[in-house]
Amino acid sequence: MANKQRKSQSLLNGALVLSLSTIIVKIIGVIYKIPLTNMIGTIGRGYFDSAYSLYVPIYTISMAGLPVAVSKMVSEEMALGHYRDVKLIHKISKRLFLIMGIVGTLLILLLTYPYALSVKTTAVIPSLIIIGPSILFCCIMSIYRGYYNGLRNMTPTAVSQVLEALGKLVFGIICAKAVISYGYSRFNAGLSVFGEVVTTETEALSRIYPYAAAGATAGVTLGTVVGMIFLVILGKIKGDGITKAELATAPRPVKSSAISGRLVSFSIPVILSSLVFGITNIIDSVTIQNRLAHVVAENLSFMRQLYSTELAGVLDADVKGFLYGAYSLSVDFKNLIPSITLTLGVSAIPAISAAWAMRDKRQIRTSVESVLRVTMLVAMPCGIGMAVLAQPILAIFYGSGTAASSISIAAPVMSAYGATIFLIALSQPMTNMLQAIGKTKIPLISLSIGAIVKVIANFILVAIPKINVNGAVLGTIICYIIIDSINLFALLKFTRIRINFVSVFVKPAFCGILCGLGAYTSFAVCNRFIPEFSLAGHSIKAILCLGLAIAVGGVVYVISMLFVKGIAKDDVIMLPKGEKIAKVLAKYGFIG
Repeated sequence: MANKQRKSQSLLNGALVLSLSTIIVKIIGVIYKIPLTNMIGTIGRGYFDSAYSLYVPIYTISMAGLPVAVSKMVSEEMALGHYRDVKLIHKISKRLFLIMGIVGTLLILLLTYPYALSVKTTAVIPSLIIIGPSILFCCIMSIYRGYYNGLRNMTPTAVSQVLEALGKLVFGIICAKAVISYGYSRFNAGLSVFGEVVTTETEALSRIYPYAAAGATAGVTLGTVVGMIFLVILGKIKGDGITKAELATAPRPVKSSAISGRLVSFSIPVILSSLVFGITNIIDSVTIQNRLAHVVAENLSFMRQLYSTELAGVLDADVKGFLYGAYSLSVDFKNLIPSITLTLGVSAIPAISAAWAMRDKRQIRTSVESVLRVTMLVAMPCGIGMAVLAQPILAIFYGSGTAASSISIAAPVMSAYGATIFLIALSQPMTNMLQAIGKTKIPLISLSIGAIVKVIANFILVAIPKINVNGAVLGTIICYIIIDSINLFALLKFTRIRINFVSVFVKPAFCGILCGLGAYTSFAVCNRFIPEFSLAGHSIKAILCLGLAIAVGGVVYVISMLFVKGIAKDDVIMLPKGEKIAKVLAKYGFIG
């Protein structure tokens, strides 16, 4: 018999835990970046971000495939009662993750100097040397994260993510501040600053900034150490809940070579997909900026006429950078919603893998529908709300700073992304569900096609003067329409299920539009009748109006979803205390 004491979370319960940790991590990230940037300055932040540009692709290659593979295989073998295989998967994954971690760390260290030459500054070298070992610690963390996720217990992953972010915050700020204090003390004492004699404070700061950035990256590395220690200790104390009796009655495990082969063969397409995505983002950024430079050079007078107010006071040489900077303001908000819905895909892997292994078609259909519907339930109101409130949101964040003049350019971009954010939000959960049923090549194909189309669209559309940066938005929308269409078709084809399109897509979209109308109307009314007043340079009126609009939009959305019965009973049951909530909703006729 299965161990009834073993903790196992439902699909949505696990996603809820991961979503909460993701939100906390995002908040910690904001808290981290503001004081860090103030301490290490724009130049130091440039060194920090430059190190990240090399770190992220190598991190992605090292981490992309194996955690997903471990989660999928563990959940399958647990469903089949192959507990010895589960233990063997964990054992073998330790070796593979350690190898990947060592290789990833060495790769960063080997590429440090060539990369520094390519970006034409050796000042980035200290940051790269210090951030390199974090690849190894992240891989060790993933031994446990993938394993616990496969056991359908997302709590260890969630807690370790928060601890990692807190470690990054605390150690990053402490280390950066310590480096700056040390450098200043040397300068004030008339001594050399990091090996160089300086005579002015400006020269001293020039020497301090690379090492202050390295202090900040030390926070990244030490944060991964904190998360790793937590998971290692948890693994020693709590274990995995598999009993000796379960192991004794389980069938003999397959050969180690067979498990290693499955892990590697499954991981390769996932790694390639992540690699394509990473390379595409780099090409995307380069393409947009190059085409903007072209359109500005060929049509400077037209661009100045088109954006006469926004470009007032901007030098001709800076017009391209100004337009790209305005576009970048909206991109920060674009990534928020998909980072939340991504947790649904992570939680879906073990649930759907287990159902796939047991050939439980009903559970597969329920899980697929729940993931798609809940993704839409989150993405539609948030995205449409972001679309109709883009201008006031940007005004609150950037209205009192030097970026205020670019808000009128960024707002339409943000609105377009908001209205179509559900396309981006659906992409990763569908990718994860295809991975859960072993169809790892489909996301690679869809992403490759979408990426090629996106680059071509950027090349053509951004170079049209009237469209300019808005062409990048159109390219993104076209890209994700292609990716989602291919992935959804393949998902339904290979699982041989039919989903309720009205319940999954139409109802959330309809209620999302009502939410947007409620938010827009309430903001307009509030903005008209509340008098203007400010505090410390910030418009309190704008903040109050935005808060009211969000609240009204949320209330309208919830009420409309209840009246159209847009919340499914299966979704509610999978939540904490779901049975009780479902009974109450059914009593008043809000679910069937």
